[in-house]
Amino acid sequence: MDYGNVNWIVAIVSLLIGLGIGAIGYRALGASATRTQKLRRQAAERERELNELREGMNEHFSQVGMMVSNIQREMRTLEHRLTEDASTLHCDAPATRQLKSSKQLKSAHQLKSADQPALTGSDDIPAPRDYADGSGGTLSEDFGLKPSDDKRETPQPPRY
Repeated sequence: MDYGNVNWIVAIVSLLIGLGIGAIGYRALGASATRTQKLRRQAAERERELNELREGMNEHFSQVGMMVSNIQREMRTLEHRLTEDASTLHCDAPATRQLKSSKQLKSAHQLKSADQPALTGSDDIPAPRDYADGSGGTLSEDFGLKPSDDKRETPQPPRY
């Protein structure tokens, strides 16, 4: 074998090794670039979907607002017609209904306030209900025990 042929063999082997390393590097970098591009596409698609949802929600809320305003307008029209009909029949039905409903609301408010103790301007704050007043309350040690006339010692359990 000639030493001149060895140089050519080393050059060809080095070229092949360089091409292999280059192909592996391209594949690794290309895959991450492809993955990055795919993630960017997904992010753009999600952003577009989010914008569509926002626009749909805005449209939905505007339609609901229009419906509510239509219902309010119809309610006012119906109320006006009821008052006109009541005035032609010489009865005061809507006014008495409003008074009855206001009385019912007041009675419901009074029931709610009756459950809660009212604090007046004085400094006397009632004792909480979770313990008894004084020394003979429900949480005292002798509550519920019958008073014994005998001052006998209580029997002790047997010791083993």
